[in-house]
Formats: sequence, C-alpha cells, structure tokens
Amino acid sequence: MQLTGKVALVTGGAQGIGKGLCEALLKKGAKVCVTDLNPEQGETTVKEFTSQHGDGKAIFIQCDVTSQEQMDSAFSKCKETFGNIDIVCNNAGLGHEIKWELTVDINLKGVIRGTLLGIQYLRKDKGGKGGAVINMSSSAGLTPVPFAPVYCATKHAVLGFTKSWALHPDQEAMGVRFLTVCPSFVETPLIHCTDHGEMYHPDKARQFMQKTGIMSVDFVADSMIKLLEDDTNNGAVMKLTKASGVEFK
Repeated sequence: MQLTGKVALVTGGAQGIGKGLCEALLKKGAKVCVTDLNPEQGETTVKEFTSQHGDGKAIFIQCDVTSQEQMDSAFSKCKETFGNIDIVCNNAGLGHEIKWELTVDINLKGVIRGTLLGIQYLRKDKGGKGGAVINMSSSAGLTPVPFAPVYCATKHAVLGFTKSWALHPDQEAMGVRFLTVCPSFVETPLIHCTDHGEMYHPDKARQFMQKTGIMSVDFVADSMIKLLEDDTNNGAVMKLTKASGVEFK
C-alpha cells in the first residue's frame, strides 16, 4: 500500500503506540484521525502534528471505544472530513485485571466494533476503496501470562478474531487486509499498570518486564508501517520483541 494520501483512523491515538503510528503515517504523507478518550491529550497531540506537518493533515475526535454510538460518530466524522478511510488501527487498550469487564470491553469489544466499522467503510464490494484493518494484540496473545490472565485472554481473542477475518470467504471481494501486531513490552503508559494495583503479583510482572526488555514506540510504529506497506500480507501476525526484533507467526 502506498501510504501517501491515505487516511487512517487510529483508536487510542493520542499517546503511546497509537500516537507513534500516527506520527509515522504523517511522515509517509498520510492523513490521520486521532481518536481517544482523553480530550486534553488528544487536542495536544493534534496540535503537535499540525505544527510539524501542516494544517489539514490530522484531526482529533473524542471517542470511547466501549460506545457503539461514539464509534459510529468517529468513523462518520473521519470520512466527512477527509472523504475516505483507507486504514483502521484498533489500538486502544487497557491492562486492568481488577476492572476486568472494562478490560474486555476495551481490548476485545472495542476491537470488534472498530473492525466491523472498518469493514463497512473500506470494503470495495460496498462502495469503499479497500485498505487495511490492523489490530493490536500482544505477545500476551501468543503465550500464557500468569499475572494478567484477563488481559491475556483479550489478546488471544483479538488474534483469533483478526486471523478469522483474514480467512473470511468475502475477504478478496472486500479488498481489505486484516493484520495483527503482537508487541511485548513497549515504553507506553500501559506498562505502568504494575504500579497501580491493576494486575496480580506486580513484582513478578516487573521482574519479567525487565528480563524481557522494553521496546521504543518508534520501533513498533516503524514496523507497523512496513506491515501496512506490504500488500501481500493479509492475515499476517507480527510479533515484536526487544531481543528478537520482528518475527512473523
């Protein structure tokens, strides 16, 4: 996929991996719709993007991925502003084992909502121009995580959901690729959930994190750009780790 001129909607795009991906897309000449629950952070992020890349390249829409109404509105506003949607990145995530229902609502239901809307807006056989849906799983979607079983379950589910759409009988007619990214620990606010009583045995989680290593947002974002640019990789599952870099599963 040639990214110049393309339009991407990114959930959880105001910080962390979402912000990094938006920045990388802008550098490639794409336009971005940053959606996020946090309006202050979202507006600040888009101001940064505008100062660096010029007017009309990025917009912010406040959106809670647990709300179908707000998701519907975000997609509609994105298309109304930019005329099309080519890429959907379902990135918004939470790592809270105690508020486990909210974790499921964001990590899984939010991804499902975003994917189904992405299909609706992108599919060629229904008037779209095709494109890609890229869903954020985790290395926790590939292996058990004893100190975060709910988070782990959601990420396994995202992986199975996305791979299933990649094999859907209508995939070729839709012209939509379905991609999954499975990073290990990344320097984002999410890794600090070990500090706030949000998971079991946070001491063991921190030890495992230090042993595994923490990747930069830029590395993850640049890897995602390469994934998007390769039109042959429908169904690809990209694993990212500090030790091994990029692997495909």
